[in-house]
Amino acid sequence: MAEETDTRPPSAGSRGRPAPDDNDREDGEITDDSSAPAPPLQPATHPLEHSWTFWFDNPQGKSKQAAWGSSIRPIHTFSTVEDFWGLYNNIHHPSKLIVGADFHCFKNKIEPKWEDPICANGGKWTISCGRGKSDTMWLHTLLAMIGEQFDYGDEICGAVVSVRGKQERIAIWTKNAANEAAQVSIGKQWKEFLDYKDSIGFIVHDDAKKMEKGPKNRYTV
Repeated sequence: MAEETDTRPPSAGSRGRPAPDDNDREDGEITDDSSAPAPPLQPATHPLEHSWTFWFDNPQGKSKQAAWGSSIRPIHTFSTVEDFWGLYNNIHHPSKLIVGADFHCFKNKIEPKWEDPICANGGKWTISCGRGKSDTMWLHTLLAMIGEQFDYGDEICGAVVSVRGKQERIAIWTKNAANEAAQVSIGKQWKEFLDYKDSIGFIVHDDAKKMEKGPKNRYTV
């Protein structure tokens, strides 16, 4: 009687057998890891050219005897577009701040004080508006500043919005008041970014310190 020949396909003979474990694999054999979970994707971030710090000057923390600037506190430093929006969307906008408050956004390592060595020889451009009207201008100022939209962006120290009883003011602080070309360029571009039609003035910090009331504008645009 002739022997029976096994006509099953090769794979059929392995049916029911346990799969070899890792110790049974030949050296260099590729294992099938398709069932392993893929590592989570990290969200892309968009770094800014400079890091920036938000500062808050709380009028409720001030006393008449306290030195100017002693109540200013750093809030948070950000260095990416995503960090900025995460902060901006979770903090009070100027129209929600109490009267007397000052909210600053300055390049990291620069304090929003006249005494800071980087600010000491500078000055500021100032725009004024009615109460509750500065939110959009403040946002556009921040975006132009952190987005490096100014031709003389290296001259900029930061910006501050100040809430007062009858008005709100936004100011851009710069490093070198004597550099007229840079200051005038910053003032003109700022007005263009905000579509602001009225004239604005630049006051030198030294002049403001010497004259308690009404320091004269060094430049006007």
